[in-house]
Amino acid sequence: QKEIPVDPNSFATKSDSTKTTGTTKKPPVFRATKEQIMAAQKMLKEKNFYSGEQNGKLDDATREGLKKYQEANGVKVTGTLNQMTLEKMGVALTDKQKENSKPY
Repeated sequence: QKEIPVDPNSFATKSDSTKTTGTTKKPPVFRATKEQIMAAQKMLKEKNFYSGEQNGKLDDATREGLKKYQEANGVKVTGTLNQMTLEKMGVALTDKQKENSKPY
């Protein structure tokens, strides 16, 4: 059997097939529950950062309110309901979120 030469700039080089790849497993993506979103919306509404419905949906209006809240409270402005924002708001994390939480 004849060996086919491989371009050294190719991803399929001979040396690559013998290397072990050190893949690092990413932690699960942090997702807020509907109840957490509703609690956040209620709190944002009380503090006049949000004027929409408490529907448990992370819509554009909720994201805007979150950005305003985050900016006003010294939290990284992401417009998402991440672990740090929930904790700052006093919204309890689920057991699964606590399990997968990372120190910041």
